[in-house]
Amino acid sequence: MRRNIPSTQALACFEVAARHESYTRAAQELFLTQSAVSRQIQALEEFLGVQLFRRTRHGVVLTPAGAHYGRQVARWLQGLERDTLDVMAHQGEGGTISLAAVPTFATRWLIPRLPQLAQAHPDIVVHIETQTRPFLFADTTFDAALYAGTPEQVAHWPGVQAQLLMHEDVVPVCSPRLLESAAPRGRGRAHQPVAAEALADLPLLQQSTRPYGWRQWFDAMGVDAPHALDGPRYELFSMAAVAATHGMGVALMPLLLIEAELASGELMVACNRPLRGERAYYLISPAQAQPPVLTTFAQWLQTMAQTATSAAGKAGGAE
Repeated sequence: MRRNIPSTQALACFEVAARHESYTRAAQELFLTQSAVSRQIQALEEFLGVQLFRRTRHGVVLTPAGAHYGRQVARWLQGLERDTLDVMAHQGEGGTISLAAVPTFATRWLIPRLPQLAQAHPDIVVHIETQTRPFLFADTTFDAALYAGTPEQVAHWPGVQAQLLMHEDVVPVCSPRLLESAAPRGRGRAHQPVAAEALADLPLLQQSTRPYGWRQWFDAMGVDAPHALDGPRYELFSMAAVAATHGMGVALMPLLLIEAELASGELMVACNRPLRGERAYYLISPAQAQPPVLTTFAQWLQTMAQTATSAAGKAGGAE
């Protein structure tokens, strides 16, 4: 069956002209004449039966239909170019994954493990872009997403399947220097975790996306903490981690996101009393059958998550 699709040359001319709202600039970018661009777009409009540009004395302006179609065409061409480059790069072997991911988890947990993926599966390449909210895969070029959310949020994400990777268990962490400065005289260096009650008198670092995190932690520990909501607020875990390393206060952090700081001694567990957060980390993918490359990546990711969860449990005393 013959597909009802315009020529790629006409679509390419239209995408550039729509981006600039100018035939002249499109011709310059494509190394064509302005009349050649005009003929391609005229042929496209005749094919569609829809006016894409409105001609004015000063040039051309996109019609509402043209603006909408231009966004769609740009996404289609981008995906086609990406897939073409992938095939060229891999010569038909292996594959690539375009991954949407929450930034801190991608930067601090996934990317440091990608060398292991390259060693185990050298034919897999992962492209990563930041995305923090649910989206429709049909409207993007993403193959999958690393998402941090509640089970309810995942359940209401239409047309997807979710693979639970790990829960967001949080534990108080801080710079060893902060506990040293807070330790009573004569007690020596405070490089050991303290009781939950001791944290109520220390400066607390808050996270704006989890504004009641400290209150929930103190309530779970049975500790009266009048200042549980006080302290500077940061949007990302990575921001709170940096503030904590500089001795600004105690942060509630998933240990899996501060592995480097724990290993270097910049941060330490201030109290071995983890709390299971409401959120968890998931690999989200379209509900239809998965390509082999994504299946392989999902299996590798699950193994990495299980290993990291076990290590974090030992580090935080959560076994």
